Amino acid sequence: MLIDSHCHLDRLDLEPYNGQLAPVLEQARRQGVEQFLCVGTDLARWSSMAKLVDPFADVLLSLGVHPLSDEINQFEPHSLLAVADHPKLIAIGETGLDYHYGQDSAAAQQRAFEQHLQIGQQLNKPVIVHTRAAQQDTLRLLEQGLPDAGGVLHCFTETWEMAEQALALGMYISFSGIITFRNAADLREVVRRVPLDRILVETDAPYLTPAPYRGRSNEPCYVREVAECVANIKGLALEQVAQATSANFNKLFGRS
Repeated sequence: MLIDSHCHLDRLDLEPYNGQLAPVLEQARRQGVEQFLCVGTDLARWSSMAKLVDPFADVLLSLGVHPLSDEINQFEPHSLLAVADHPKLIAIGETGLDYHYGQDSAAAQQRAFEQHLQIGQQLNKPVIVHTRAAQQDTLRLLEQGLPDAGGVLHCFTETWEMAEQALALGMYISFSGIITFRNAADLREVVRRVPLDRILVETDAPYLTPAPYRGRSNEPCYVREVAECVANIKGLALEQVAQATSANFNKLFGRS
């Protein structure tokens, strides 16, 4: 029914589960989550992340270097291309720009983002894009180099104007638990305006736990709360949102 389109399973606190990922995934499945996209943010963790999720057929992978990663200044495309034939790897990223915390590395971020976009085009894979306080440069680089396979602005927190321009480029918009926060009225208005056939839902676990579970570590099971919030905003049934967002995921990532 539901797909968590962006989570970091290798960064979850598994201590309550005796160090095992299986109970976390099973708990999500009981909430109707049928697939998970585990997103890599640096190359150094790739091997351990891939090994962690290998036993689970419903967990897919993406890999990139996050704009705030310590690896951003040394990123070289061949390092990513070297593992791009992994059978679970369906997307490139998380990549993008973050000037909120990383203004000093803006030039390196832009270089790496351009290279990720080129890799996406070379491999015919969509890109997963992080953007914060970098609206103009993000859109400029996407306009210049968005792969034919498309992409998604994940954990969207920007304005409707940015969403509208991204939609015009053919991108999808993914919303996280932030839309459930009390102070997120403007973002909920963006949710209302984005067409349902261009929306994905995600947890970004273990970060950004949705209401009413604030204070806990986020887990994929809570993507249901995100989808329910989208449904409430749009006046739809949860089942409609679950079906649509899963179809959007499968279309974007070639899983149809």
